[in-house]
Amino acid sequence: HQVMLLNVGCDLSESSVFSGSLHLPLTEFEGSLYERALLENRVLVIRDLKEEPVRTKAEEAALQGGARSLLIAPLTYQGSMIGTLDIASHNPGAFGPKDMMLMNQIIPLFALAVKRALDETDHQIQSVIKQKCTAVHPAVEWRFYQAAFHHLDRLRMGQVSDFEPIVFREVYPLYAISDIRGSSDARNRAVQSDLEDQLSSALRVIQLAKAARPMPILEELSHRLGRELERIRLGLSSGDEATVIKMLKTDVEPLFVPFQDFSPQVHQAIEAYGAALDSRLGTIYQKRKEFEESVSLLNKRISLYLDREQLDAQSVFPHYFEKHQTDGVDYLIYVGPSLNERGAFNELYLENLRLWQLMVSCGIAWHTEQLKTEIKVPLETAHLVLVNHTPLSIRFRFDEKRFDVDGAYDVRQEIIKSRIDKAMVKGRAERLTQPGKIAVIYTQPQEGREIRRYVDFLRSQGFLKGEAEALDVEELPGVHGLKALRVEIDLTSPVISGRVRRMSK
Repeated sequence: HQVMLLNVGCDLSESSVFSGSLHLPLTEFEGSLYERALLENRVLVIRDLKEEPVRTKAEEAALQGGARSLLIAPLTYQGSMIGTLDIASHNPGAFGPKDMMLMNQIIPLFALAVKRALDETDHQIQSVIKQKCTAVHPAVEWRFYQAAFHHLDRLRMGQVSDFEPIVFREVYPLYAISDIRGSSDARNRAVQSDLEDQLSSALRVIQLAKAARPMPILEELSHRLGRELERIRLGLSSGDEATVIKMLKTDVEPLFVPFQDFSPQVHQAIEAYGAALDSRLGTIYQKRKEFEESVSLLNKRISLYLDREQLDAQSVFPHYFEKHQTDGVDYLIYVGPSLNERGAFNELYLENLRLWQLMVSCGIAWHTEQLKTEIKVPLETAHLVLVNHTPLSIRFRFDEKRFDVDGAYDVRQEIIKSRIDKAMVKGRAERLTQPGKIAVIYTQPQEGREIRRYVDFLRSQGFLKGEAEALDVEELPGVHGLKALRVEIDLTSPVISGRVRRMSK
């Protein structure tokens, strides 16, 4: 909870009442004269702040600001306390009965002005929440407004009403993913390295303690730590991280207190062990932190670039768009006449988005290449685009606050989407997606012909290089007959860097 200090002056318009406002914790006003005015619901007259026996931070701040006498009035709106109106004077005893009478006359005006400004602020906050949190994308917002209007109209007429289903039929899906290649292995290597460092540091303490005061129990503990260290060095297994940390916290670290006096060397080793631990987690977290910061920076850079590209694409033709971040970024687009309030649509816009997808994948790959000099853990991205010429229907799931495919036939698109990121090339022990390349998956021959046209064009423009590989995709559970084209991105292309920089302006 916070207290908002409003600006001084006589302009009480909605646009200016909060200009220059300051936000302070509510705790700073506990026990203050301002709190007392609210609790007692009456105007307080303070003759001289210097004579007040108890002054909180709030009164001290007023005194330092030059105030000697105060008039504090509670502001209420429809029975709720919304703040106080404070008038200060540099002179002691400046306010009398006449001032109290005037204050009572202006209190309702100030209360109304502050309430209006609070309402306007609340509206702005709700708009931000809607923009940031809701699944209702601006391109389809019109349909939700329409449904809400119908719902309220039915209620007005005394009818039983529920929110009508939101379904868009005959829309085309476009899906793409830029995945950080080998992220699981890199994360495991980071965990392994941190565990090795912590075990080594703990083992050094035990060995020095054993040298200072030889005891069989320290021999046994040293032997156990050594075995754990060798096991971790050979490779990380599921649950190793929790097991090792629990052993160190339970069996090793509690002994450091009695070890402190064993010798100066033991004391220094214990200090070094403690200094290496992360203050929040209580474990060595160096390599994992470097990995997570690298992934986070790459994700942010890709996401920001995608947002800028998306603004440009929306200005050409509005469409539904959603993206997700994990180890990389994937996004989903729906476009079609039913998504447009006026029903306007031309397949030219759909083809433009498919070409746009390939150009965006090139831009993401370029960003990855540039970031290699900035991030501590080297990361590569592999890029996949899924093409589907068959339109489908989508329905808004109110319980999950998101769109989903509607109908058994359309579920095939979701199955393919969920499984293609790990797809293998048929007849080879090779992942379809490869760093620095775009793989485009399709099922129909006409889809393949269209993609070849785009690839030829982008190669002529300097986005892509080399020949496109025509590949069959290894059968996935429930998914058969997928084909792919794979082509290399020209990561040194001035055309790609020029596009990226144009989007950054």
